[in-house]
Amino acid sequence: MFFSGLFTLLLAAHLCHSGVLWAEEDLPLAVALRMLHGGALYRDIWFDKPPLVPAIYLLWGVRIGPVLRIAGALYGWLACVLAYALAARLWSRREGYAAAALLGFFLTFDTHSAVLPLAADLLLLVPHLAALLLTARKQYFLGGVAVGIGFLFNAKAVFVLAACAVFAWPTVIPLLAGFAVPNLAAAGWLLGMGAFGPYIDQVWRWPAQYTGRPIVADPVWNGVVRTGNWLGFHAVLVAGAAVFWFFGKRWKFIAWAAICLVGVALGWRFFPRYYFLLLPALAIPAARGLTVIRSRVVVAIVLLTMLVPLMRFGPRYATLANSNDLALDRDSREASRIALGDAPPGGSLYVWGYRPEMYVYTGLRPATRFLESQAMTGVPADRHLGSSEIVLTSGTHEAREELARSHPDVLIDGLSLYNPALSMDRYPELRAWLKGYREVARTKGSIIYTATIGR
Repeated sequence: MFFSGLFTLLLAAHLCHSGVLWAEEDLPLAVALRMLHGGALYRDIWFDKPPLVPAIYLLWGVRIGPVLRIAGALYGWLACVLAYALAARLWSRREGYAAAALLGFFLTFDTHSAVLPLAADLLLLVPHLAALLLTARKQYFLGGVAVGIGFLFNAKAVFVLAACAVFAWPTVIPLLAGFAVPNLAAAGWLLGMGAFGPYIDQVWRWPAQYTGRPIVADPVWNGVVRTGNWLGFHAVLVAGAAVFWFFGKRWKFIAWAAICLVGVALGWRFFPRYYFLLLPALAIPAARGLTVIRSRVVVAIVLLTMLVPLMRFGPRYATLANSNDLALDRDSREASRIALGDAPPGGSLYVWGYRPEMYVYTGLRPATRFLESQAMTGVPADRHLGSSEIVLTSGTHEAREELARSHPDVLIDGLSLYNPALSMDRYPELRAWLKGYREVARTKGSIIYTATIGR
């Protein structure tokens, strides 16, 4: 009954979002759709995340709407089951239920753009919990395999590997061997497709350049403020974990949290979704800490802190359609509807800017391997709506030339109205190419063009 109720909560919350797409899932969905139609990842599709991020969407045929949200609810529920199993293994079923309940709560009443999209940071959650569970069972090789699979979702799995090594010490060789297995298999797969070189460029070299360029003037203070806000918002976890940490020899659990916090800080951007790395390291010890508090008054006071996220995000499930966070999604739906009316049957599309959801909404064939414009402007998507600071220069000229050789039937500019400094006509390689298109419509944030040559 407990887990049925937990799944019902997760499912109901996720289904409230079945009519929208969040920015964090747009590109993986578009990439998965291209893979579904025969495109080879990295070789035929430019993508800056590990390979399992888009691949997981293939499990349900890259369908969106209720199917996508049911998949998200199942993933969150599986994470809760693993949290239960880990805490029950370490202590008892009572702590297991507490861990699952805490995790399920914060997978519902937290920042919507973080907890709902099946993106790279959330997708590390299940391998993270599975690896610690297997390590707790002294199944070190399998624990390493779980972390290795997590690494193919998110490179921050190396911090999970370090945490597992703390718990497994000194038996770390089976752990490392297990970690190597899925990654060697993935490397062989990429080599066989001729995609290993592009994989290194897109997943490692490109992110390494922009992680060294923080998006705020004082990244350290930004990290202090955002981490403080997150800890305050998750005060029930902090209080429960603190009780557990400081009443006994708990250094391994403290090390687990410290390692994960370092992973959160990597890159100095501190987006809410990055804290998924820290969530299990607090939820598991918090479950134990809350169950050992003898004072019911203290427990009640601690649990009252959960009213803050409940009241902050609970009502927004009912008012989702009016959320400012989804203004771009509404604009993309409108632009996609117009584009479909102007596209020939089986036509192709290119979208300038970071608006890959339009490929999903239209179903039109991508005209190039670039599903957004980061690789052409050199400006990362996390800042390009308001900044034109170039982070990457290598390969951008060649990428623009490749775009200029393409012939999309429909062209949508989803960036220039927000940031004119990154307009397509600012680039010499694209000016002559643009003359082959005429504007047919505009939305609040997009310009729709159709090809004039041959029509």
